[in-house]
Amino acid sequence: MTSLLVRLFVKDHQNTKDPVVRQKYGVLGGSVGIVCNVLLCLAKLLAGTLTGSVSITADAFNNLSDAGSSAVTVLGFKLSGKKPDQRHPFGYGRAEYVAGLIISFLILLVGVELIKSSVDKIIHPEILTFSWISAGILVLSILVKLWMALFNRRLGRTIQSKTVEAASMDSLSDVIATSAVLLSLILSPVLHLPLDGYMGIIVALFVLWAGISIARDTLSPLLGQAPDPELVQNIESMLVSYDMISGVHDLIVHNYGPGRIIASVHAEVPSDCNILTAHEVIDQAEREISAALNIVLVVHLDPIVTDDSRINHLKQHVLTAVQEVDERLSVHDFRVVDGENRVNLVFDVVVPFQFDQTDDQLLKQISEKISSLNPIYHVVIDFDRSYV
Repeated sequence: MTSLLVRLFVKDHQNTKDPVVRQKYGVLGGSVGIVCNVLLCLAKLLAGTLTGSVSITADAFNNLSDAGSSAVTVLGFKLSGKKPDQRHPFGYGRAEYVAGLIISFLILLVGVELIKSSVDKIIHPEILTFSWISAGILVLSILVKLWMALFNRRLGRTIQSKTVEAASMDSLSDVIATSAVLLSLILSPVLHLPLDGYMGIIVALFVLWAGISIARDTLSPLLGQAPDPELVQNIESMLVSYDMISGVHDLIVHNYGPGRIIASVHAEVPSDCNILTAHEVIDQAEREISAALNIVLVVHLDPIVTDDSRINHLKQHVLTAVQEVDERLSVHDFRVVDGENRVNLVFDVVVPFQFDQTDDQLLKQISEKISSLNPIYHVVIDFDRSYV
């Protein structure tokens, strides 16, 4: 069924890197969610009326909120597909994350309301009336939601969308919640116990858990999360594979929405190379890596001395001293400036983000180690906190 729907409604469905195709996947997922959840809501309202069950009625309104969430998903994908303009030169891709965040708030609101109605049912208990029609509706709902979970999971993974994957997680929590409601409907008349309110609490907790999980997954990229380590590794390994590029540093990755990643990086090249040739290599690397990784890559050329034995010797001493402080530290942009009474060793030190020492503490330790090699050595250090 999933493959059929994709072939019918997503033209050129295999080209998932195309923003237009990706948008159609998202709209398809949201549209299917609207239709299925509205029908399930109506069916469960009928079942809740027949049995007098607050948990079934609550589950119906949960489906109604899911339909609203699906509508927000459609709107988010439509908005994220807008072309860049003067006010938003990098496009509207983050609208998809905003849509996911709105969905999480709607789900959390439903969860709170479910708890309130369930507590009231516990305080004023009633034995449910069993109905085969209601039981059949709940079984059908479980099957439909299970299919929707698999459907959205496949779409979400295909286009790498947290919002669509969140819809899959929400559907899966609905399967568990509705199963609890069905169990309450079957056992309450048999055991003569008012299980309805307690099952409603269970349903509400699953709904709240789904809302919190979705909020966490969509809020993180909005706030600016660390880039994917695999993407970082691919950028660095691909760059150093080009002739003349001997190393990279200061990689920064900005996420403006799915498929809208902009990265900048410094590439080290020999200082004695032909500048036009080096520029041509950098341009080629930008074009090819951007196309291969579906990003916009900007490379800054950083000339370094590679054929001066004295500088290379000093750089190795500095690197050894720095890594004696902590082996996770690294050095780049090393330069030597000779003065009348001292030799200035100028370089940058890359520090892991969660490093527990301050820059001043590191400066003191590194300075002492290098001064012990020769008192005329004076260090001038810029500390870069690594976010990747």
